[in-house]
Amino acid sequence: MLDSWFISAIKIMVLLLVFVIGLAILAAIIMYIVDKTQKKHTIRRNFPVIGRFRWLFEHLGEFFRQYFFAMDREELPFNRAQRTWVYKASKGQNNTVAFGSTRNLDRRGAMIFMNCAFPVMKKDAVEADNMLIGPYAKQPYKSPSFFNISAMSFGALSMPAVQSLSHGAKKAGIWMNTGEGGISPYHLEGGCDIVYQFGTAKYGVRNKDGGFDFDKLKEVGQIPQVKMIELKLAQGAKPGKGGILPAAKVTEEIADIRGIPAGEPSISPNRHPEIKNPHQLLDMINKIRDTSGLPVGFKMVMGNDAWLHELFTEIHNRGIESAPDFITLDSGDGGTGAAPQSLMDDVGMVIKESLSMLVDLRNEYGLKDRIRIMTSGKMITPAEVAWALCAGADFINNARGFLFSLGCIQALKCNKNTCPTGITTHNPDLQKGLVVENKTKRVANFAKHMIKEVGVIAHSCGVKEPRQLRRSHVRMVFSNSLSKPLNILFPDKKSKYDDNK
Repeated sequence: MLDSWFISAIKIMVLLLVFVIGLAILAAIIMYIVDKTQKKHTIRRNFPVIGRFRWLFEHLGEFFRQYFFAMDREELPFNRAQRTWVYKASKGQNNTVAFGSTRNLDRRGAMIFMNCAFPVMKKDAVEADNMLIGPYAKQPYKSPSFFNISAMSFGALSMPAVQSLSHGAKKAGIWMNTGEGGISPYHLEGGCDIVYQFGTAKYGVRNKDGGFDFDKLKEVGQIPQVKMIELKLAQGAKPGKGGILPAAKVTEEIADIRGIPAGEPSISPNRHPEIKNPHQLLDMINKIRDTSGLPVGFKMVMGNDAWLHELFTEIHNRGIESAPDFITLDSGDGGTGAAPQSLMDDVGMVIKESLSMLVDLRNEYGLKDRIRIMTSGKMITPAEVAWALCAGADFINNARGFLFSLGCIQALKCNKNTCPTGITTHNPDLQKGLVVENKTKRVANFAKHMIKEVGVIAHSCGVKEPRQLRRSHVRMVFSNSLSKPLNILFPDKKSKYDDNK
C-alpha cells in the first residue's frame, strides 16, 4: 500500500513538472511572438526572450556593484569607506582603523592637514564658541554648534525620519533646517532649534496664488523654536530649478502643511517671481526680518558672481544693518530626492572652489563680522568639515550624513516612494522599520562624534578649537601628486571697507 502511495506521488510530481515545463515553453513562445512583432525595443526585436534579461541585469547591476565589485573608495556619490565611518559613528562604535589608509593621498583635490610639532593637549582644548547670527534682528540667535542638520523637508522625508532628526538634534545640541516643505509638527516634536526654510513655492507662508502671506510669516516668527529663516534661491543638485515632489508623496497631511492640492505633483517655480535682482533680494530679506523679528539669510549655489558684487555694494549704500544675516552656500555636487540629471551632473560650482571665492568676496567688502557663511554639500567626514572651517565657513550643514545615520543604504530610490529603509517613503509598511527611539540616538551620536573628531584634527594642527583653523592649516593636491597650502591656492583678500563702518 505504501509502495502504491509512493508511486502515485511520483506520478503527480512528474505531471506537475511536465505542466510547469509546458507552461514555461508556452510563455516563452508567447514572449517570442510579442518580442518579434513589437517595434519599441530593438534588442527584444532582434533577440526575442533572451533580450529581456538585459533590463534585469541592468537593474541588478547597481546592487551587485555596491556590495561585491566596487572597492571601498570607488563608489559614487558616497563610497563604502565614507558610509562606514558614519554608520560606526552613529552607533557609537570604535571608529579606528588598522594597517594603513585606503585613501589615495595623491589624487587631485585630496586634503592634507598640517600637523603641529606640539599639538594641543586635551586639558588645554576648548569647545567652539557660540556664534552670534543676526545682530540687527529683534531676536538675534547665538548658535551652539558649528555642525548642524541641513535642509530636508517633510515630504521628501518620512514622518519617522523627521521625528528622529528632531529628537536627535535636541540631544546633540544642534539646529535642524526644515527644508522647503514648511514646518510640520514632527520638526517641532523633539524641541530642537529650527531654521525655517522656504523656497520659490513658499510652502507654509503662501497665499492661494502662491505668493507671500506675511501674516503667516509673522506666525512662524512667533514659534519659540524657530530661530532663523532661510530664503532658498538655489540648491546644489538643481540650480535654476525648483523643488520636485512626486504625486505619490503628496499625501493629505503634506498637502495641508504646504498649502497645495493632495495627490498632485508639487513643482516649484525656478525662482521667486518677486526677486529679479540684488536690490529686490535685499528688500525681501529686510521685509522678512522686520515681519518675523528673526535673523534672515539666503541659500545659493555659486555660478556667475557679478550679482554678488552688486549685492555687497548695495549693502554699503544702505548700511550694513540691511545685509542678510547669513549666506548658505550649497555645492554643485549636492544631493536631493529628485532632480534633472543635466543639472545634477553639470551645473553649479562645487564647494572646494566656490567656498573660498564667496568667503573672499564677503571679506573684500568688509562684511566678515556681519554676514555668516554656512556651507553644505557632501561633507560627511571630519576631514571635509575641518577643511570647510579652514576655508572660512562659519557653519557646516549636512544632510546625507544624517540620512546615513538614520540607516540609509544609498539605494537611490529617494524619488520613487519605495525607499527600503523607510526614510524617504510614505508607505506605512516600509516606515515600520524606522524606529524613532533607536534612530534618535544614532542621529545624536553622529553629530557628537563629528564635532569631537573635527576637534581632534584642530588639536593636531595646534589650535584649541575648530573655528581657529585657517587656510594655512591644510594643503590640497593640485597636480603631479604635489600639494600647496590652501592660503597659497586661495590667498586671503584684504577688505576695501572698514569692518566697523
